[in-house]
Amino acid sequence: MSDILIDASFDAGNIEVLSIDAATARLAIRKDHLSDFYQWFHFRVANCAGRELVLKITGLEGSAYPGGWPGYRAAVSEDREFWGRTEASYDKAEEGGTLTIRYYPSGNVAWFAYFAPYSMERHHDLVSGAALGEGVTHRVLGHSLDGQPIDCLDLGEGERQVWLYARQHPGESMAEWWMEGAIDCLTDPADPIGRKLRQLCRFHIVPNANPDGSRRGHLRTNAAGINLNREWDSPSAEKSPEVLAIRNAMDESGVDFAMDVHGDEAIPAVFLAGFEGIPSWSEELQGGFDRYKAILARRTPDFQTRLGYPVAGKGKANLAMSTNQLAERFGAVSMTLEMPFKDNDDLPCMAQGWSPERSAILGRDCMGALLEWLEG
Repeated sequence: MSDILIDASFDAGNIEVLSIDAATARLAIRKDHLSDFYQWFHFRVANCAGRELVLKITGLEGSAYPGGWPGYRAAVSEDREFWGRTEASYDKAEEGGTLTIRYYPSGNVAWFAYFAPYSMERHHDLVSGAALGEGVTHRVLGHSLDGQPIDCLDLGEGERQVWLYARQHPGESMAEWWMEGAIDCLTDPADPIGRKLRQLCRFHIVPNANPDGSRRGHLRTNAAGINLNREWDSPSAEKSPEVLAIRNAMDESGVDFAMDVHGDEAIPAVFLAGFEGIPSWSEELQGGFDRYKAILARRTPDFQTRLGYPVAGKGKANLAMSTNQLAERFGAVSMTLEMPFKDNDDLPCMAQGWSPERSAILGRDCMGALLEWLEG
């Protein structure tokens, strides 16, 4: 029987083929351009009907987060609409760390990815659909190094300035699936939470802060190999025009509440990270963050507060990160939302793990928590 065919020459595609023998392939992930980061993969397998695929992605002990591979199951789709999970195992001793994916396709072509991709075409569909909504204004804050627009949606009549932004790290595609849920809530004229939030707040929403990395199939960086979430203290037009454009717009509007939406490779849970350790930290500001966490934990079983990142010590916060920068710069209640690449182990789903659908539902839940927080 002839060999399977593997390619990744499409939006967000990333894989290198080392060898193929019938239905078994040895593969490697391409590094982000001008960077040593790699973890995101997205590729297509064709000529595969009627046989089990064995796909070995090698060299993963050198990846950005080797701790993300044990317990991970790969995302797979045959129609590019429903993304399920398939069996995978990790052996750190095999060829520098190897993830072995096994799958028996029902058809002759299947797609595999680190998480369900969110294409730039879907991004444009999201922006164009939302921009048609009543009271929604679309603007371009600036352009990326590859010349792509940094889209922003503005809506709401209230005084509270709320910024929602996602995909600084482009491989964390669940962040833009989250955006779908949040934007649907805020633009649905029949949604009472969205309607009330629009009365209380002025929203500024950047669904994708790193379109170049998204299109190029990067995990963590833009076209210049720059980690955008380490640029917020001194962004530049030469290296990080995306951050510069967003931060300039924030300086014009001010920021009262901000959520930076991400995904975490290793921790099998949804959690929030705050701004502890900024020079101007206060109990009042911390209290606002802690109250939002408590509200969200009460509203959805997909959120928890036990697991998360270590808290920075007094005066030790990294102001190059957006959450810390915005809390320090504006006195904002700012936070980083993290969703898992694996699953929520408190409420696991064998069919899909953490999924686009759950990400979108969480987006709606976060908006409900915001309304309760504002009215509390």
